Amino acid sequence: MPAVSVIIPHFEDLANLGLCLDALAAQTFRDFETIVADNASPAGTAAVEAVIAGRATLVIAHERGAGAARNAGVAAAGAGILAFTDADCVPAPGWLAAGVTALTQADLVGGAMRVSFADEAAPTAVEAFERVFAFDNRAYVEGKGFSVTANLFTRRDVFDTVGGFRAHVSEDADWCLRARDAGYRIAYAADAIVAHPARRTWEQLTRKWERLVRESAALHTARGGGSAGWQVRTLLLPVSAIAHLPKVLGSAKLPRIADRIAAAGVLFKLRLWRFTAARRLA
Repeated sequence: MPAVSVIIPHFEDLANLGLCLDALAAQTFRDFETIVADNASPAGTAAVEAVIAGRATLVIAHERGAGAARNAGVAAAGAGILAFTDADCVPAPGWLAAGVTALTQADLVGGAMRVSFADEAAPTAVEAFERVFAFDNRAYVEGKGFSVTANLFTRRDVFDTVGGFRAHVSEDADWCLRARDAGYRIAYAADAIVAHPARRTWEQLTRKWERLVRESAALHTARGGGSAGWQVRTLLLPVSAIAHLPKVLGSAKLPRIADRIAAAGVLFKLRLWRFTAARRLA
């Protein structure tokens, strides 16, 4: 059996899936299998298989959701190490090698995330905001105890003990925190790098955050938090934009001052939007 099973959930994103599989074909670590868990994409199985072109095993996950697709992928996996990424991600050539090495010192590992632009010379305001704030996986791993599932490694025995990903919550945080509660250790691997495209438009950004607000509230409740605590957190959202303004205006991730100012505008607009969305939910 291979040493690593790479699990990729997929739904109707054929072009990006092809790029992801291209990146996996360029890995320096070669002892792995790839499993694409498709959520019954409308394009059909034949279209997904055409993109895969023999580079992965295709599993059909009939239950909706990325978490359910990952669970279906794990069920078909044969390796003792599981590596998770997403169909719209591009792992660096050394991703698997670095992640597997880091896993010898921990029970689960989160790697580095790089936010990419469609046009590096002319990012939109939303893209600039995403580069500063999205996928800060070092902060997630070292400060909050979880990794995004776009770049997560663990052993199969750990996964079997913790159980599968759960629906309707922030699945990455939920799974990693359940692993921590079971006594497992998480570590950060700076050399295990995955690129993820930034959202480009306000509509894409709010669609993402509509889901995250809902899932975050569900996770807060699932981990024993009361409604009062959730409401206090929502009240602080507009103020938090002021606290995070220096992070944007001083960010080395955005060399141009115009992009920093544009990102700052999105910061304030989004925190107000999240405040309204969270109050509706509360």
